[in-house]
Amino acid sequence: MFVGNAARQYPIAFVRQLDNIFYDARVRMTMPHGNERGIVILDIDEKSLGEIGRWPWSRKLMAETVTKLFERHGIAVLGFDVVFAERDPSSGIDALDALAQNDLKQAAAFRQAYRELRPKLDNDALFAAAIKGRPVVLGYYFNSRDDAVRANALPEPVLPKGTFAGRDVSFYRWNGYTGNLPAYQRPAAGAGHFNPAVDDDGVSRRVPMLLEFDGAYYEPLSLAVLRTYIKLQTGSAAEIRPGYPEGYNTLEWLQVGPYTIPVDQHAAALIPYRRKGAFEYVSLADVVKDRVAPGSLKGRIALVGTTAPALLDLRATPVDGAFPGVEIHANLIAGMVDGSVRQTPKYALGADLVTLLLAGAVLAILIPTLSALSATIAAALGLAFVAAVNVVFWQNGVVLPLAGGVLMVASLYTVNMAYGYFVESRAKRQLAGRFGEYVPPELVDRMARDPGKYGMEPKDAELTILFCDVRGFTSISESLKPRELREFINEYLTTMSAIIRGRHHGTLDKYIGDAIMAFWGAPVEDPDHARNAVRAALDMQKECGALSGRFAARGWPTLRIGIGVESGMVRVGDMGSQVRRAYTAMGDAVNVASRLEGRTKHYGVDVLVGEATRRLAKDFMFREVDRIRVKGKDRVVTVFEPLGPMAVLAPERQEEMRLWTQALRAYRAAQWDQADVNLINLQRASPQTALYRAFSDIVADKRRNPPPADWDGITAFAEK
Repeated sequence: MFVGNAARQYPIAFVRQLDNIFYDARVRMTMPHGNERGIVILDIDEKSLGEIGRWPWSRKLMAETVTKLFERHGIAVLGFDVVFAERDPSSGIDALDALAQNDLKQAAAFRQAYRELRPKLDNDALFAAAIKGRPVVLGYYFNSRDDAVRANALPEPVLPKGTFAGRDVSFYRWNGYTGNLPAYQRPAAGAGHFNPAVDDDGVSRRVPMLLEFDGAYYEPLSLAVLRTYIKLQTGSAAEIRPGYPEGYNTLEWLQVGPYTIPVDQHAAALIPYRRKGAFEYVSLADVVKDRVAPGSLKGRIALVGTTAPALLDLRATPVDGAFPGVEIHANLIAGMVDGSVRQTPKYALGADLVTLLLAGAVLAILIPTLSALSATIAAALGLAFVAAVNVVFWQNGVVLPLAGGVLMVASLYTVNMAYGYFVESRAKRQLAGRFGEYVPPELVDRMARDPGKYGMEPKDAELTILFCDVRGFTSISESLKPRELREFINEYLTTMSAIIRGRHHGTLDKYIGDAIMAFWGAPVEDPDHARNAVRAALDMQKECGALSGRFAARGWPTLRIGIGVESGMVRVGDMGSQVRRAYTAMGDAVNVASRLEGRTKHYGVDVLVGEATRRLAKDFMFREVDRIRVKGKDRVVTVFEPLGPMAVLAPERQEEMRLWTQALRAYRAAQWDQADVNLINLQRASPQTALYRAFSDIVADKRRNPPPADWDGITAFAEK
């Protein structure tokens, strides 16, 4: 679409309008500073209308002003941004002519006196005489209406019919005109139209350097003034020579004396606007009243125009919504002289197409393969590339369209982001429906980036399983009312689930009454599944103490929990019957974790983990508790109590671990006395550790009921 617009196959109005906005912004940002001393604007302003009277003024006054400008002030060229389309009978000459021809026809004395007086009363002749032989350029305008009139006189065309025969130029064409009176046009050095090429938004950005009327070609006021000035300086006429680039059939410039004027496909030139204040304005009333110092205008091009709103010559331009029309001519003259008129050559179309195709192809291939952030960066780089190409050409005086490139990049980005958003949203909804009960939202977001990677189909995977259960729940439930019990269990389950899912990104498998089953490593792979499970277990125990305090404040029983953790290969996925299915894990590690949770009370510890978990969570300090054989399993499991991250354990705690290791070694060797001594020392050092008291009881039981001679130090449990 944008390529077709750039190739001018099917212009898009919105793109053209946006291009105009971008063009106007570039004009405003790059307008040259400084004053243009070679041109002065003689302003028919509010002050002039107040002092001299409403416009038009008498031709006698205008004749005197023209003479004054050349003889007193020494201007070089005078251009009128007004049209003199009507006679000036303000002196009463028409009435006197009627008397001389009728009522006083026989009065010889009257006729003689009137014959001598009449030249002084003929204001039109006075004005014509004032401009004759002087470099004065008049203005006129064309009309495009179907019923346009053809009033007064046109100047001779600057180029005759047939000049552009066979050439690909789309000239602006007009149906009528309002010119100056023939009495003024004949003695004038030249004349030019003051018709800008107004765009669809009503803004004047161009002026036709040549426009077509009845097959012939006419110049604007600015070019007529420039050619008059060149003739004044060189003594020879400045002919207009059309310029055609080699290999092209289109008009791209006009050569006028030493100046090259770039034009577009309509033979119009872009107006090189300058900042406000670039041209000196002098009130025409000050000239009439001799308030302008002689010589201050010497050698300058003077343009007569108006800034008075009542005279309706304020135009919308890229730099101002109410811009004096006369200053448009001044900007064009200055731009033609200093070469600042920007061009839109034929090759600009090719450059724009190449930029669009290159940026579009790269982004169309690249953006769909990138993440949202990377795609945003790529789109930003694409915009920067389009803008950079445009800026480089602009700095070299060439105008390239910008809106097509910007819209193309924005469209590619928006379409891909929208497509990605809807596809991702659908995938996210599907994943949330499948896994939302089990995993935290941030993991659902991660899964949504590659939904095909995650499914409910059962698979073998190494996971870490956690079981948590409330100790003495039966007695708790008997001591609470039903509503209190509901609040008790709801707050407990909510708090623990938030730690598992929210803080440590675990998968919440199920609630089994007051028990919780969770695991790490599925559906999202987690290389730190053992470490995260141990962290969660320790945080759950810590939060259990705070939660129990809140329960006690309500008069509820103390909350204590036991947690078992084990790692290993399990079967994980959507499993169950045709009636009910669930995403869960099954396997030996699941059973061991459940058995370990049941053994925590026996040993007086809060958390027990298996050998595999201890081996994987290497940055934690563990205390070996026992070697056990749980019910239903022949293999021996060495169980450990996690104490916390290795780096945060104090040196005295490490000494305690050394004593515990000695006690455990004596216990397994059936050295009951040595084991007792070590355990007594440990209880003195850490009286709050229930494990030491539990093992003292175990040693006492072994004394009373010695194990067989071949006892291997393994504790076998007959119950779950």
